[in-house]
Amino acid sequence: MFKKILIANRGEIACRVIKTARRMGIATVAVYSDADKDALHVEMADEAVHIGPAAASESYLVIDKIVAACKATGAEAVHPGYGFLSERAAFPLALAEAGIVFIGPHSKAIEAMGDKIESKKFANAAKVSTVPGHLGVIEDPAHAVKISDEIGYPVMIKASAGGGGKGMRIAYSADEVAEGFARAKSEAASSFGDDRVFVEKFIVDPRHIEIQVLGDKHGNVIYLGERECSIQRRNQKVIEEAPSPLLDEATRRKMGEQAVALAKAVGYDSAGTVEFVAGQDKSFFFLEMNTRLQVEHPVTEMITGIDLVEQMIRVAAGEKLSIAQADVKLNGWAVESRVYAEDPTRNFLPSTGRLVTYRPPEEKSEAGTTVRNDTGVFEGGEISIYYDPMIAKLVTHAPTRAEAIEAQARALDAFAIEGIRHNIPFLSALMEHERWKDARLSTGFIAEEFPEGFKPVAPSGETAHAFAAVAAFIDDRLNARKRAISGQMRTATPVAFDAERVVALANETFPVTVDRESGNLAVSFGAGHRHLVTSDWKPGSPVWTGTVDGRVVVMQVRPVLNGVHLAHAGAAVVARVYTRREAELVALMPAKVAADTGKLLLCPMPGLVKAVSVVAGQEIKAGEMLCIVEAMKMENVLRAERDGTIKQIHAKEGDSLAVDFVIMEFA
Repeated sequence: MFKKILIANRGEIACRVIKTARRMGIATVAVYSDADKDALHVEMADEAVHIGPAAASESYLVIDKIVAACKATGAEAVHPGYGFLSERAAFPLALAEAGIVFIGPHSKAIEAMGDKIESKKFANAAKVSTVPGHLGVIEDPAHAVKISDEIGYPVMIKASAGGGGKGMRIAYSADEVAEGFARAKSEAASSFGDDRVFVEKFIVDPRHIEIQVLGDKHGNVIYLGERECSIQRRNQKVIEEAPSPLLDEATRRKMGEQAVALAKAVGYDSAGTVEFVAGQDKSFFFLEMNTRLQVEHPVTEMITGIDLVEQMIRVAAGEKLSIAQADVKLNGWAVESRVYAEDPTRNFLPSTGRLVTYRPPEEKSEAGTTVRNDTGVFEGGEISIYYDPMIAKLVTHAPTRAEAIEAQARALDAFAIEGIRHNIPFLSALMEHERWKDARLSTGFIAEEFPEGFKPVAPSGETAHAFAAVAAFIDDRLNARKRAISGQMRTATPVAFDAERVVALANETFPVTVDRESGNLAVSFGAGHRHLVTSDWKPGSPVWTGTVDGRVVVMQVRPVLNGVHLAHAGAAVVARVYTRREAELVALMPAKVAADTGKLLLCPMPGLVKAVSVVAGQEIKAGEMLCIVEAMKMENVLRAERDGTIKQIHAKEGDSLAVDFVIMEFA
């Protein structure tokens, strides 16, 4: 077994590999760029080597620097994680030449399967069901349009060396093919150093299901069940689960056997994933093979009890698989949410900045339920513009799907992040969505259920009562602290307590009476609505955990002027608690009118201007491209919302912009 390995990656996956290596008694070496000198993976590793500037093309993607770091530290093997160099056939070749072991498949398998075009050719030869498409490289937009017309719309334009949703576009017309081709090639070049793209038929109302395979260097290959990854946006997975609620045992076996056949055809010898697009009728077609560890591998680990990173290390060291296909048993259900630094209210655009608050839920296993949080950040750390915006992967495991979803919802509500925008409110809303709970899934789920984008809903009905009751509890605790600090009402005898309050939730108000009952707080709304609230919450804590009428409730708490912002189960609201007289006076205050930005194009996220497509004085039509802003390796096209004339342009190609920067003005 290896004594020391290097992790050629960063963020949560580097931390994940370090944890397993540490448990196995293997020393670890981290590599880091200028932007990552204070990163968590650098702190966790036994050693760390600086490899260059922040841009991945000058650090994490430079093979020679990784090899040099191995030689300098005596690392015997390299784990690539996912992304970066993990699917570059040249990487294991360079390592082998230097006498260093690659913890992953051999270079020929990477070349055959990592290239999406070649992998389809292998799949056809191995009699694996494949999606109709053009397996050759597309040279230019006209060629892409011609092929798309022949295949029939809609089509998917995909980077041959792609992954992670980058270099992918769905097109429903010739015009969309031409533009999507340009964007896919550009993203592929910047993300993977390979701008080749191909076109295939896009299956309508599909589900995304993948099979985890594991092989060794002795010809043994097994499959470890499946994962469903149908909840996606921009072709990037948001929520994954294992097993899939679509599959029965017969379909699972067919998909698994095809995945194993494909892996054996290329002599696959590590952990890898064979991805399928599945119809609602359980028909399935091969999409691609990822010759690396997947982002969503934890859900497979949770239902099988198999540490995939450990298996990869053991296989790379030459050991035979200690697991046979008959040994693989699926236990319970696991759900994973990807927590991203992005603003779901602004079409999920990336967010950057400092993590002023980062308090994940406690990792624990109790009463048959497990909470796991894989992360690569820490409170006080920074989310930069240079890398993927993932903050963490929150995973829950329970005996049933419903229980795993309930545990996930509770854990999301207990996840406190401040300083940047994040997608936890959206994830929480998904956990409460009836279609998700009923497993009526497809890759179009988010677009279909949130056609106007995501906006946190205001609480209503009994949920509004719960919010108001918690707000009253928080107000009571804050007032108690104020009295203690000022020295007021300090007596040996308990003071009689009774208070009339008005709780304002956005534009709705609730007159309530607050009193004590058996040491807890009772909040009465009138008409028999009385709620008993209990919690050990202390002022300053970003998460309120307690019970309302005996039911466990978890809410995120953020102080705002004269109140608190509360979030729970996908609902969010600013809550303010007034005395009756204060409420009367507040009602007389004029409403604040928002500034008119209708004639301004504001930068929706921090990013780099890749192109400006218009000039001052130009007349434009609704839908016309105005500029392209790149953020976290994704190119975002900003378009005109209506007809008009460009009055003035304030940004140029190459400018780095902050969120809400005025890019241009309209007449």
